[in-house]
Amino acid sequence: MPSDLELIKVVPSKRQIDYQSTEFYAFFHFGMNTYTNREWGDGTEDPRIFNPAELDADQWVSSVKNAGMKGVILTCKHHDGFCLWPTLYTKHSVKASPWKNGEGDVVREVSDACHRYGMKFGIYLSPWDRNQPCYGSGKEYDDYYISQLTELLKDYGEIFSVWLDGACGEGPNGKKQIYDWKRYYDCVRRYQPNACICVCGPDIRWCGNEAGDVRKSEWSVVPARTALAESVQEKSQQSDDEEFRQRKITSDMEDLGSRTALKGEKDLIWYPAEVNTSIRPGWFYHQEEDDKVKSLEELKHIYIGSVGGNATFLLNIPPMPNGLLHENDVKRLNEFGKWKQAAFACNLAETAGISSTSEDSDYPVHNFLTDTMNTWYQPEEGCGQVELIVSLKSAENIGYLVLKEAIQYSQRVEVFEIFVRNSKEWISTYSGTVIGYQKIIPVFRDNVKEIKIVIRDYRILPLISFVGIYKNG
Repeated sequence: MPSDLELIKVVPSKRQIDYQSTEFYAFFHFGMNTYTNREWGDGTEDPRIFNPAELDADQWVSSVKNAGMKGVILTCKHHDGFCLWPTLYTKHSVKASPWKNGEGDVVREVSDACHRYGMKFGIYLSPWDRNQPCYGSGKEYDDYYISQLTELLKDYGEIFSVWLDGACGEGPNGKKQIYDWKRYYDCVRRYQPNACICVCGPDIRWCGNEAGDVRKSEWSVVPARTALAESVQEKSQQSDDEEFRQRKITSDMEDLGSRTALKGEKDLIWYPAEVNTSIRPGWFYHQEEDDKVKSLEELKHIYIGSVGGNATFLLNIPPMPNGLLHENDVKRLNEFGKWKQAAFACNLAETAGISSTSEDSDYPVHNFLTDTMNTWYQPEEGCGQVELIVSLKSAENIGYLVLKEAIQYSQRVEVFEIFVRNSKEWISTYSGTVIGYQKIIPVFRDNVKEIKIVIRDYRILPLISFVGIYKNG
């Protein structure tokens, strides 16, 4: 079993820290399936059906920004092989469509809109191409894929995410393509060194389902074998299967990084999770799902479990055939944004009295009042269990408690517990394991005067970079 000292030597790269700080961002599934009312196309679709006459990328990007998102990922090419940019390497693209007389470029419009709104831009480029005749040929197809990947990486500004799907089916020759993952990664590193390669990639881990289900303990330090692209690919969706989209995390997938789970492991990596799901049952737009947009309560639940559970949250919002987001989706995004802004508006800890059972004078307890990883609270060596008490100026109805670790020095907290007091006795309200980048704890207690954070177990001295306490309502 790795020692605690070995565990905390596993730390994130700057690109991984930057990605996790993005927290909440949008997926736009848009393409041939938008016009055929399907989820997975077969590559035989006629480009002439693609005509988003009212396409407004500013509406897409401003709507997700209003929800509190910080970035966007666009499906530049899905499994049907139709390209949303005028690629030089196939005729199966916007060039063959009537939209803007074949002169349009959806990727350009979305990336430019992201720049205007101060949002990050990312790309999804399916490795499976059901239109390309050389799919399944090996190097010839890899050359084709690399050519298109290079276009996207070089021509559309800074990319924060390259999202690599694990879908893999037979080509027209009856063969499956063995993806040259390392070559794909090298291409990204060459042209966009700050971009994170996600899912079938070495930087950001797929949480294991598409339903928005999350683990109670989402560890970032996990076995290196977790990042084997071939293994991720095997577990990814391989056909248009509605049941797969609703699959939850199973018990055998629950614990990836506790001391017990890491017993016997010799090769560890920093590999944080991303939770991805759609605001509707499907990933692409279907008119019959207009009344099936996730409720505000569902989105809040997923957000607290993901962004508030040491993961990131990628929410898909599919544009309609006319090139606009549906009003029901936009309404829900606005509602979510208003909730998020109100729920975390004022940190009560900033005006509270704070005490601790142990404090290193170089890293005092007041350091955690600033939401930055540049400063943190640290107890003294050999202190054992750590207790932090926040005494509010007056009794308050508490909604959420937010905790963060300085993850540039790894994930350290193993077990913690939260107590509140409104009179004489402390009442336990939450027991947890992982804090990591961020833990959002629903407290929902009235007339609270004091909150106590007890860190019962940790790998090496915990470094608490932020504590936030927020009103309920």
